[in-house]
Amino acid sequence: MADEIAQQQRRLRLKKSLQELSSMKGMGTELVSVVIPPDRMIHDVRHHLSNEAGQAANIKSKSTKKHVTDAIESALSTLNRYKTPGEGGIAIFVGHVIVGNNKTRLMSTVIDDPPEPFPSFRYRCDSTFEVSQLEEMLIDRTSYALFVIDRSEAAYGLASGKRLHCQEHITSLVPSKHGRGGQSAQRFERLIEEAAHNFFKKAAERASNYWLPMVQDLKGVIIGGPGATKDFVVKNDYFHHEIKKLIAEPYFDVGYSNESGLRELIQRAGSTMDQIELDVERRIVDEFLQEVMKSNPKATYGEIMVRSALEQGAVATLLLSEAITKMRMRWFCKECKNEWETTHEKSSANPSCPECKSGKVNEDKENSMELIDELTILAGRTSAKVRLISLDTEEGSTLYTAFGGITALLRYPIS
Repeated sequence: MADEIAQQQRRLRLKKSLQELSSMKGMGTELVSVVIPPDRMIHDVRHHLSNEAGQAANIKSKSTKKHVTDAIESALSTLNRYKTPGEGGIAIFVGHVIVGNNKTRLMSTVIDDPPEPFPSFRYRCDSTFEVSQLEEMLIDRTSYALFVIDRSEAAYGLASGKRLHCQEHITSLVPSKHGRGGQSAQRFERLIEEAAHNFFKKAAERASNYWLPMVQDLKGVIIGGPGATKDFVVKNDYFHHEIKKLIAEPYFDVGYSNESGLRELIQRAGSTMDQIELDVERRIVDEFLQEVMKSNPKATYGEIMVRSALEQGAVATLLLSEAITKMRMRWFCKECKNEWETTHEKSSANPSCPECKSGKVNEDKENSMELIDELTILAGRTSAKVRLISLDTEEGSTLYTAFGGITALLRYPIS
């Protein structure tokens, strides 16, 4: 669970960084993007950037030359903090970004804990940042099992992200209902149904055996086919019981029961695939909304109350909105040496010291962090579960707008 939450947080941080970077523009080709994969030596990248700095001296525009040089020097300065790229690699985005009224400001974003390793080295100097590798990391690669069937054929496989893998296409030996003279109609009908039963059993068993080793990673099983056979197969328990629990409704009408049918199934079931994950969010937020309305609720909300519940070890599940942008900041006063913590938006001005009222206050950046990360660390100390809630559902939006995005289901009521 801890690894899963850490990965969710990496993806969320990357998503926020990507949104910010995508909105930034330069006056000219003066925004520098450097993406370093784990297997690239930092020394080699420094050498590459030094060469680029030399090339920048040939730029005719004085302002562009200065801005590009500033960006490369900033990137080199950032690299000096690292001995290696680490397990995931490092991405540095730096340059003079337009901030309005034809003014620019040197801005730098560093990503050194990506959810996946950067696949390749990239250096680019352009009017926008090169973020394609970041976008690739945020593609949903959740796996769904796919199954299409009719009386003549069946196919099954997996859909992961935008990729389809057809594991097997099976044809049946079920005879047609015509062209068999000389046998009684009842006996022939019985043979047809027996052959159909054996085919349905074989197809469902093979699919189940393929999916079972990965059942923990499957979000759902999507069923389709050109007729009523798909409903019959599900209703009559041909699938393994662990697989049947994951079968999502509705079942989809598609034109074929082969690989083409699987492709059509993905197109028709796209909203259902999205909905399966969102339903998990809906259920847990609904549980919170129902609980918080009770007279003695096992639920609480708001940063102060949730923080208190975490300190008491009363939180069972911490629900945090992905829309939270606040930081938990640590401050120190140069005058009286007082240290304290506050929750602020990133762009907020430094506060005055609560003890001596001095304005000579600095942020302790080493001990400041995203509020989501800080609350997650507190939850981990008492083995509380953590769930990040998106704004993709009405319930998720309510959690953020009505409750501030910081809520908790409790182990027991607290006063």
